[in-house]
Amino acid sequence: MEKILITGGSGFIGTNLVTELLQRNDCRLLNIDKEKPKISEHELIWKQIDLCDKEALSMAIKNFSPDYVIHLAARTDLNGKKLMDYDANMAGVSNLLDVLVHIPNLKRAIFASSMYVCEPGYIPKNFEDYAPHTLYGESKVETEKRIKSRNPAYTWSIIRPTSIWGPWFGEPYNKFFHIVLRRMYFHMGKRACRKTYGYIDNAIYQIFSILKAPEEKVMRKVFYLGDYEPYDITEWADEIASCANIKIPRIPYSFFVLAGWLGDLLKLLGVTFPMTSFRLHNMTTDNVLELNPIQEIAPDLPVKRIDGTRRTLEWIKSNAYK
Repeated sequence: MEKILITGGSGFIGTNLVTELLQRNDCRLLNIDKEKPKISEHELIWKQIDLCDKEALSMAIKNFSPDYVIHLAARTDLNGKKLMDYDANMAGVSNLLDVLVHIPNLKRAIFASSMYVCEPGYIPKNFEDYAPHTLYGESKVETEKRIKSRNPAYTWSIIRPTSIWGPWFGEPYNKFFHIVLRRMYFHMGKRACRKTYGYIDNAIYQIFSILKAPEEKVMRKVFYLGDYEPYDITEWADEIASCANIKIPRIPYSFFVLAGWLGDLLKLLGVTFPMTSFRLHNMTTDNVLELNPIQEIAPDLPVKRIDGTRRTLEWIKSNAYK
């Protein structure tokens, strides 16, 4: 059996990826993550290691000697105050790169970056064009640069997951579902934006496609992951609401602008408010990303959005997720 190492297998994408691989039962798995898995059965293939602990990381990887590596581990929140708060992303990938050069049987590695290497609405001219608007995004730019500068001899690719959603997701994407389900979502007048989102099973299919594709199609390549049709957020909110027998009201856009200003003021006072000008800007800015490269090697997404929405609502209900 070939061996697959997953870092960050206890996170959202990692949990779904490990579940799929365990069901296939055609490989040996190791999940390296400092966090405990969300599913108890996954603990059998989990080692609790912080990527910043280079010695422990090196020992575990060399002992396992993987054929494939999928690097997902990262700090992904936006709460950091300085770039070094995200050193797990930067030092973590450097440590991993240092170790992987000593794995003789390593065939292929996939390194996860983020769409936030560019701010929402900014369309990069190429994959060397960066425009981050958060410290998290800056850390992922540095992550990509370190991988590209090393340019390992084994086959490697970088993925930039877009707004991926589905069972086991966390903030902010689970919040969108819960706001709709709690009847706290309102359409912003006639304003609507289009964004690239991706259902989790489709993202996993894309990752597997990169693992299996001919080397010349993936070597030193960067791929955004997401569903190929951009989402009209108004339509998607109505879709979620319809599945839950909810009707979404429409409120003038000016109300949201005022709420954003109020949220900015309360933030200065240390008070959390669900709307800020920053969030309103993200909510109303089109962010449609270039998916042709991944579509060429993963042409047929397995799950339609409506089916993903229904599965996610069932998961929320069965897990009493709050």
